[in-house]
Amino acid sequence: MKSEMIRKITALVLAACLVFGLAGCGKKSASKEGEVTPEPTKEQQAEPSPEKPQNTPTEVPRTKRGIIDEMLAAYGAFGGAAKNRVNTLLSDLKQMDPAEAERWERIVTMWQSIDDTAVNFDCLPDGLPDTDELCIVALGFQLASDGSMLTELKERLKVLYKSANKYPNALIVCTGGGTAADNPEATEAGKMAEWLIAFGIAPERIIVEDRSITTAQNAIYTLGILHEKYPQVKKLAIISSDYHIPTGVLLFEAESMLHAESEEARVKVVSNAAWDAPTGTLSRMFQAGALIEISGNIETAFDIYYDNYDIHELPPLDGR
Repeated sequence: MKSEMIRKITALVLAACLVFGLAGCGKKSASKEGEVTPEPTKEQQAEPSPEKPQNTPTEVPRTKRGIIDEMLAAYGAFGGAAKNRVNTLLSDLKQMDPAEAERWERIVTMWQSIDDTAVNFDCLPDGLPDTDELCIVALGFQLASDGSMLTELKERLKVLYKSANKYPNALIVCTGGGTAADNPEATEAGKMAEWLIAFGIAPERIIVEDRSITTAQNAIYTLGILHEKYPQVKKLAIISSDYHIPTGVLLFEAESMLHAESEEARVKVVSNAAWDAPTGTLSRMFQAGALIEISGNIETAFDIYYDNYDIHELPPLDGR
């Protein structure tokens, strides 16, 4: 069961996000020369900010789990305005586990610029290795209630098909589990694999990961399969919709950083290709929840997902 400390951290930071936003985060205020600025009220002094730690009662000991969750939720809520708080939490983590702190510092640094990820449209670019060192990973999309594929998933598959033909010796992962409300047998990955085979892609190239129902789990389970069964894979190319690419890259890189034996040995995301979706967005707070899931705290991650997105029709996670 999730600890009371984690409940309070999540609730406080999510509430702080709303209050801070309504208070006009980032706006400068100035008084005219000679005017006296009034002292802040007690209520104003108590308002959450990215630099005010959302402390739990002193009798609750600090843990690595709590520090990581608070750090990710703070950056998810406040972004760059939480820089000092994030650095303080990283310092606290370093005192407990220097190696873990170093990994999370690299992940947070990458996260800060992830929205600048260059996205390739329609097909993977030239210059990637055409060997089984490369694995093309197609991220699923929720199925219709009857188990059929919706337009967005079909469009992602068209990008995958072009990319797979451009690099015929690369392996392919279709990742996504059962998200059809009225068809428990259907999975995103299974439907994707069927489509690819019907259009002539060799079945022996296709790896089916059909347990995941979140992007974080796409990364967790896919990299687990590759590590166990396909150690020759060293490079990944992510296929998805354009708005989803930065989050996908972030989560696959984070999962790889957290669990690889060394930076030199880990599997790296080297490219991407996307369908140019007419709509779609994933917030920084959603990314925070996904990173919390990557770190192993599934319940808190789903609290954040439910708070930010309508995922109530998805089945619960089995755990990690």
